[in-house]
Amino acid sequence: MAAPRTRPRTAALCCAAVLGVPALLTGCGGGRPGAAVVPAASAAPAVRTMLDRHAGAVLHHDEAAFLADVDPGFRDRQRQVFRNLSEVPLDSWSYRVVSVGASAGGGGERAVAHVQLGYRLKGYDTTPVTSDADLTLVRGNGHWYVAEDRHDAQQLWDQGPVRVMRGAHSLVLGTDPPAALRSFADAADRAVPAVRRAWGDGWSGRVVVEVPSSLDRMAALLHADPASYRGIAAVTTGELGGSAAAPADRVIINPEAFGELSALGRQVVLTHETTHVATRAATTAATPLWLSEGFADWAGYSGTGRTARQAAPELSRDVAAGKVPARLPSSADFGTTTSGLAQAYEGAWLACRLISGEWGAARLTQLYRAVATGGSLDSHLRAVLGTGLDDFTARWRAYVQRELA
Repeated sequence: MAAPRTRPRTAALCCAAVLGVPALLTGCGGGRPGAAVVPAASAAPAVRTMLDRHAGAVLHHDEAAFLADVDPGFRDRQRQVFRNLSEVPLDSWSYRVVSVGASAGGGGERAVAHVQLGYRLKGYDTTPVTSDADLTLVRGNGHWYVAEDRHDAQQLWDQGPVRVMRGAHSLVLGTDPPAALRSFADAADRAVPAVRRAWGDGWSGRVVVEVPSSLDRMAALLHADPASYRGIAAVTTGELGGSAAAPADRVIINPEAFGELSALGRQVVLTHETTHVATRAATTAATPLWLSEGFADWAGYSGTGRTARQAAPELSRDVAAGKVPARLPSSADFGTTTSGLAQAYEGAWLACRLISGEWGAARLTQLYRAVATGGSLDSHLRAVLGTGLDDFTARWRAYVQRELA
């Protein structure tokens, strides 16, 4: 699911987190020990010039020029990261200097630059994906050098050489050999037309998929605890309510959980995630999670022939035991460590399946778009479906019992 940077939201098949940004300058460098206080005003122009040159070296694949602005103690690490990026189809790469502050110490000049990094993937990002970083800079022979940097989340190029697989509607980035990435591109290419049938147009019709090599590395990309994502097959990152010019979302795969799925399960997951990419601009803080996650599952399962019992096994067991949910799933029910997480997703899917079955798929999409405009859910249900929240909830409970009993 797509989420704003300041409001992470989680999911079972997909879990949105803060949208990360490139951090070519990563890791800890040696630097020059000790430093004198450097006036920020005097350092900033030279730092901006150096980082503009640094960014140009990335785009022009000029390793020598790139390393010329890196402190010798940090150079080996940066050489490897630079080479890891060589296959990534970059359309832009930039550093915007937000501020330059003094760093105290002894033995030379030293400063800390707070910068905003930005990059665009060619053919996928319309505006730069951005994030903040703090760069430690040292000065020698009249020149500023990058000696250390600090970021929250890793990027794929921090984890090894990035391989690229291009599909008709997809771009897959991973650290495994290209042949291992082919199946992800194929599934994403099948997902895009399916999502178009469910949601319509008005989105890019393209998806970027990142495939790290392990759960731990997937969690590192999200700056998260691996335990929180152990049973999550994939996540989608992005900004809720973003405009059409917002950066493309990223679908990030958990290879361990994803690998345990059947071929059908993997396709459902990629279609679910791609649905979040398509609906991101129409998903806001007003959109209940049962609607956003249920809609994504509804799109994912459409046309698969799966029955309600097959697609909702955990909720089926609850209903068989006489435990019919009393209310629609709340936001808290979708926490990755919540015991009833599967039931929340299954109940959300059934709510959207009910709307599609009784009122039609077009009304389901209309409701989704209407809710994003704000106002109460009850009022939107009445306007689109002709029924209020209490009545809809009662219908949904009866539907769950009927379909799963």
